[in-house]
Amino acid sequence: MAFVLPRISDLSQTQYRLFLFVQAIVLQHAGTAVPALLDTDVAEAVATVAATIETARSGIIYEHQAASIPAQRLATAVGQAVMDIARRAGADVSRVERDSAVALRRIERLAREAAGESPDPDRPAASWLALAGRMMGPPGAADSAEQPPPKDEPRIIIP
Repeated sequence: MAFVLPRISDLSQTQYRLFLFVQAIVLQHAGTAVPALLDTDVAEAVATVAATIETARSGIIYEHQAASIPAQRLATAVGQAVMDIARRAGADVSRVERDSAVALRRIERLAREAAGESPDPDRPAASWLALAGRMMGPPGAADSAEQPPPKDEPRIIIP
């Protein structure tokens, strides 16, 4: 957390929520990606989506492309999710796009710096993915944490 908190402390509440939302998409995609994602793929993918949003905000319609296939697949997933949120924002679409670009650039920075600042001993090339996975927990963990595990014991005690 000492690596992450100083880098996200200045995010607004909306930017922070978008940061977590995009990071959840990244982790979900990383769980099924073949070949396995690396931090460089994550950084390249979110930078690609951020650049596309920033370019569109300046009035130029151009979709940036990632150089690697795994990064492009992730960029497509992240881009679709961010654009879906922007479409649902209605009149606030401009603010959502701006905040999304900020959140995406923050993930890019964390993914690029993770190996040097907080390396993972098992997979140094995926240090950010490992750290983010530990911070956010495994997919579906929040759902199982809310419900107590079912017991096979009777719930009514009859004397």
